[in-house]
Amino acid sequence: MSFSPVSRRDFLLAAGTVALGASAGLAPGALAQGQPASEKKIRVGIVGGGFGAAFHWHQDPNCIVEAVSDLRPERREHLMNVYQCGKSYESLEKLILDPKIDAVAVFTEAPNHVRHCVAVMNAGKHCLCAVPAGLTLEECRELIDAKERNGVRYMMAETSYYRWPTITARKLYEDGKFGNLVYTEGEYYHPGIAHEKDGLSYWNGKRTWRHGYPPMLYPTHSTAFYVGVARERLVEVSCLGETSDDPAFHDNVYHNPFANASALFKTSRGHIMRCNVMWEVWAHGERAQWFGDSMSMFMDGWSGQPYLISTATGETITSQPDYWHLVPEAMRIDSGHGASHPFITHEFTMALVEDREPAVNVYEAVAMTAPGIVAHASALKGGEQMKVPSFDKA
Repeated sequence: MSFSPVSRRDFLLAAGTVALGASAGLAPGALAQGQPASEKKIRVGIVGGGFGAAFHWHQDPNCIVEAVSDLRPERREHLMNVYQCGKSYESLEKLILDPKIDAVAVFTEAPNHVRHCVAVMNAGKHCLCAVPAGLTLEECRELIDAKERNGVRYMMAETSYYRWPTITARKLYEDGKFGNLVYTEGEYYHPGIAHEKDGLSYWNGKRTWRHGYPPMLYPTHSTAFYVGVARERLVEVSCLGETSDDPAFHDNVYHNPFANASALFKTSRGHIMRCNVMWEVWAHGERAQWFGDSMSMFMDGWSGQPYLISTATGETITSQPDYWHLVPEAMRIDSGHGASHPFITHEFTMALVEDREPAVNVYEAVAMTAPGIVAHASALKGGEQMKVPSFDKA
C-alpha cells in the first residue's frame, strides 16, 4: 500500500523542509536563497591533499581558504588549485603557526589524527578531522582533554551522519515515528583495501598506515548510523573477526589478523545494533537499516536494495527527500559519500560563525569511535563480551 495523499504530504513536510535544519545539524535561515547567514568569515587551513581536496570550503560564503598543506609537493599544488588558494605550507606544524588561520581541517593518516588535532587545538585553533577520531581509548581521552583545555571547537567529518537517508532517519526518530528503535544495522564494505596488493597499502615502496589496518578501528561509517540518529551510546559489545590468507594480515604494525569483523552492540537503552566493517567481501559502500516497532527504514545500496520506509499500519514510501536547500547554492554538488561533503563543510563553518558546538562534536565523535576500538579487542579475545567506557561529561 502507498501513502495516502495526506499522509505522504505530511511526511514530506516533516522530513524535507527547512525546519529539518535543526536536526540535520545545519543552520537554515537565508540558505534557501543561497545567501550567507552572516557576514562573518572563517579562515581555514586544509591539511591533506588526498581526501582533503574533496570538500567545499571555497564555495561556502562564510569561509575563506587561507592556506593549505601536504608533505607531498604535488598534493600541495592540487589543494591550491582546488581551493583557489595561493598560500601553502610544507607541514601541519608550520601551517598552525599562521595567525590568520581560525580553524584547521585535518585529513592526514588515521594513526596521526589525535597527534595532529591536539597540535591544532594547542595552537588555539578550531579543528575538523577525518575519521576515525582515534585508534585507542587513551587517544580518545587525550582528544577530549585537548578540546576542553583549549576552549576550541572540534568536529569529526563523518560522512554517514550527513548521508540523506540518515538525515531522514534522524528526523523520523526525533519525531517518534519509529516508536522504539529496537534494532539497527550499519555496514561498511570496502573490498581489497588494506591488502598487500592494494594500491593504498604502499607509497614509494614503503608500507602506508592502511597496510593490514583493522576493520573495527575504522568503525564510524557504520556506528554513525545509530549514534548519529538515536543519540544513544553503544555500551557493550561482542565482536567476531575473520582472518585472511592475505600477507598483509599476517605481518602489520597493528598485529591485526582480521580482514573482516562483525560486532553486536548493546545500546544505552537496551536495544541492539549490528555493525559490520569488512575488507574482504564482495560488497561495496555504506548502508543502514533501522527497525522500530512502529516504522522501519531501509537505505538503498549497491546490492540493489531499494530505499523504503514502511509503517506498522501498512503505509510505504520509496522516495528520498531532497536536502539541498540546507546548504548554500554554490555548494549543492554531490562530491561523494551520498552528497554528504557539502553538509560537513557547511556545518563546521556555521558552528564557528554561530559560536556553538558542531553536530558531530568531540563527544559524539568518540561515541562513534570508541565502540570499534573495544570491538576489535573483543574480536582478538574470540568474541568476549566487553564494556565500552563512557567519555561523556558526568
